[in-house]
Amino acid sequence: MNIDLIPAPVRAGDQGRCGFLLDASTTLAAAPGTGTTERWLRETLGAAFGVPLAPGGEGAEHSVRLLIDPALEPEEYRLTTLPGNSVVITGGSPAGVFWGAQTLRQLLGPQAFRRAPAGGAAPAALGFTDIEDRPRFGWRGMMLDVSRHFLPKADVLRYLDLLAAHKLNVFHFHLTDDQGWRVEIKRYPRLTEVGAWRSRTKYGHRASELWDETPHGGYYTQDDIREIVAYAAERHIRVVPEIDIPGHSQAAISAYPELGNTDVVDTAALTVWDTWGVNPNVLAPTDHTLRFFEGVFEEILELFPAATSPFVHIGGDECPKDQWKQSPAAQARIKELGLAGEDELQSWFIRHFDNWLTARGRRLIGWDEILEGGLADGAAVSSWRGYAGGIAAAEAGHDVVMCPEQQVYLDHRQHGGPDEPMPIGYVRTLEDVYRFEPVPPALDEEAARHVLGAQANVWTEVMQNRSRVDYQVFPRLAAFAEVAWSALPAPADRDFAEFEGRMATHYGRLDALGVDYRPPGGPLPWQRRPGVLGRPIEGAPPNV
Repeated sequence: MNIDLIPAPVRAGDQGRCGFLLDASTTLAAAPGTGTTERWLRETLGAAFGVPLAPGGEGAEHSVRLLIDPALEPEEYRLTTLPGNSVVITGGSPAGVFWGAQTLRQLLGPQAFRRAPAGGAAPAALGFTDIEDRPRFGWRGMMLDVSRHFLPKADVLRYLDLLAAHKLNVFHFHLTDDQGWRVEIKRYPRLTEVGAWRSRTKYGHRASELWDETPHGGYYTQDDIREIVAYAAERHIRVVPEIDIPGHSQAAISAYPELGNTDVVDTAALTVWDTWGVNPNVLAPTDHTLRFFEGVFEEILELFPAATSPFVHIGGDECPKDQWKQSPAAQARIKELGLAGEDELQSWFIRHFDNWLTARGRRLIGWDEILEGGLADGAAVSSWRGYAGGIAAAEAGHDVVMCPEQQVYLDHRQHGGPDEPMPIGYVRTLEDVYRFEPVPPALDEEAARHVLGAQANVWTEVMQNRSRVDYQVFPRLAAFAEVAWSALPAPADRDFAEFEGRMATHYGRLDALGVDYRPPGGPLPWQRRPGVLGRPIEGAPPNV
């Protein structure tokens, strides 16, 4: 049965014995625990088709029924049509019911993705359907960088909806970096008063001679964050906040110069960084810095409650050690702690916050550089530089999220043609992403169990607005979602032509949602950025 679902379900059958018609007489019967899906169905399908979806009885005909069966796995669901013009969605938990509802929306056609009826209210029909489905991985994520280019709250909420539509359940929220601090911290107001704004921005790759002289910035108030987290929770999406330390910290240092290595550089002269790359200005390994960021994380934990955000990301990547090597204070700290050098000093820094977060019921996760100098037992790793960090972490008993740059960095270009806007990195086509395998074959069965799942990362140095983010993310996020959800064959054996056939239908859903994706035939004229220097890397990416 070809029902054009993305991601593909475990099993879909069609015996032609009954179907389902959604119209004004359809009722909605929601069992206890399914309230998030009940509300979502009325907001989406009710609006798209102009129908009330009035409450109905448990056994009512002509209804959508939502049930929970604890015998199913938590994110597993069954969707079937019944005699009496009804459809039943049964999940192993509220999340499973919600993913089943996402499938129902796809089955009802692209109109189901609109916000109001197109051309007046019209019924939507589907034939007999019997679907059984469950995800391969528990961590199916996307990281969105809002530091390099700020996205307004409405755009973040929209991306949560896009993640949910693809059954992705983790939103990694990259909130701080050298180019901007994006979350309000009440006890340190200068983090947003100063750190959230830069006077100008490099336009294109850092080697570009072009500048956008318009001041850029923005931040989320604490109430904005609470709204984003609550919105995600309603869609069964976990939010992983990232506060990047001890590197990628110039925005924080520009606001509070005492956080930097004041015995090496004049930190009071630093401003929020206006270009791209690896920044030499890192945090000083002082007690004051530790207490400062403990204060930051106290407010972060309040904004991101454990039920929605069990993991807190502390970055830990690309932390140059040059200033620590030159700093008498840093060298004295190394000697005082009996450390072997600067790598162990960074490890000490990371371990401090791992212990601090663990004591408060959270888990630390960081980029794979946190392996350098030794890693705390409970910490998890985002393996971004390739597979090697994830393999080393999993074999050492650490949980891992696979997000290798060479495979699933969606800022990398999608084609080798000259019209790609601000081309960065390797060519990663829709097919390349579809053939990404999160579990390296080198891992034995025990180590492979430490692979929590996979994540696509979206760094926004050359994405100035929502439309540019859309272009880089879609349609490749649809391929990634299938990799993370579906039980696919080995990469070389995957039927990409069959996936492309289903994508032909999925483009209609993306059109209805207003997603500015890259068309299969190449960028449209207004999607190009002629003359803006990028950083393309030729050849196939290394498998590292």
